[in-house]
Amino acid sequence: MPNNQEVIKSLLSEAHVTLNGTGEADIQVNNPAFYSRVLRDGVLGLGESYMDGWWKVKNLDELIFRLITASLHEKIKSWKIVSQIIKAKVFNAGKQSKAFEVGEKHYNIGNLLFQKMLDKRMAYSCGYWKDARNLDEAQESKLDLICRKLYLQPGMKVLDVGSGWGSFCKYAAEKYGVEVTGITISKEQAELSSQICKGLKVKIKLQDYRKLNAESLPGKGNFFDRVVSIGMFEHVGYKNYRIYMQTIHRLLNEDGLFLLHTIGSNKSMITTDPWTNKYIFPNSMLPSITQIGASVEQLFVMEDLHNFGQDYDKTLMAWFENFDRSWDELKPDYDERFYRMWKYYLLSCAGSFRARKNQLWQIVLSKKGVPNGYQVIR
Repeated sequence: MPNNQEVIKSLLSEAHVTLNGTGEADIQVNNPAFYSRVLRDGVLGLGESYMDGWWKVKNLDELIFRLITASLHEKIKSWKIVSQIIKAKVFNAGKQSKAFEVGEKHYNIGNLLFQKMLDKRMAYSCGYWKDARNLDEAQESKLDLICRKLYLQPGMKVLDVGSGWGSFCKYAAEKYGVEVTGITISKEQAELSSQICKGLKVKIKLQDYRKLNAESLPGKGNFFDRVVSIGMFEHVGYKNYRIYMQTIHRLLNEDGLFLLHTIGSNKSMITTDPWTNKYIFPNSMLPSITQIGASVEQLFVMEDLHNFGQDYDKTLMAWFENFDRSWDELKPDYDERFYRMWKYYLLSCAGSFRARKNQLWQIVLSKKGVPNGYQVIR
């Protein structure tokens, strides 16, 4: 019967990865307990053992790309993912009482970290690299692409659901003369974005999207000409997709447009992988086209669907380069285990998008269909 090392060696060979080899994607094992840990805990064990320094690799993103391309993430399952699926079916991870957990766990860990890692506008979502030469240009191109897809006009009232550090709010108010309301579940984001957008027709609120219902009842004049959600739908949870879309539908004018910018999964899931859930984005999950389609049925007309998931690979690699370059300045506030965790997060995600396991969709929706058809923008 093969031992744990031989099992791992055999699995890695399917991904053209050599155990203790010299190639860019070859794993160098520092602790022999690594083998049993990965076989026992699957993707959680792989990530945690990297954080603990039990193994290293020259190009982590290339390793993850090869592992996913060979479907090894599907072949090594653990009881932890099974228990997580059971919990997801029984409990509502995206319920209102849990809405602020991801803000506390992820977005509130320090504005300086994100200022050093992100572009100058602090856009924490996929850039649009079609004609861009660097991260700043890619993020500005993305923001302008969204504004053009929404056909923004001066004086329009716009809602940004999950407004982050205010990159879209500021850009749309400055460049297109619109009035923007942004909501976020992160105190750190709310404070900094309020400063960033000072002097503009931008209002930032610290609240959950479901609270918007009570503030936008018919007759109060609080309806919006446009609604945008950039990189927030991943935190909603499959049990709340319909509620989310009903909320947007209620807030949007009859002739308005809604643009959803979200990471997407190739298959319908009800949870995320255990490592990401534990260390990066608690209660998160990626929607599939089927799940999004069901959530908008009889509420919206899908006018356009644009996939540029390959651009997230470039975006994540640029974020890691910024983070790595700034580590000496950041490390007084963090430790080496955090560095390995954050590196694993950024580079494993880059590898995942490179393998086309995950997608990035921009979906334009209207309530009743744009008269004479929606003119597609790219």
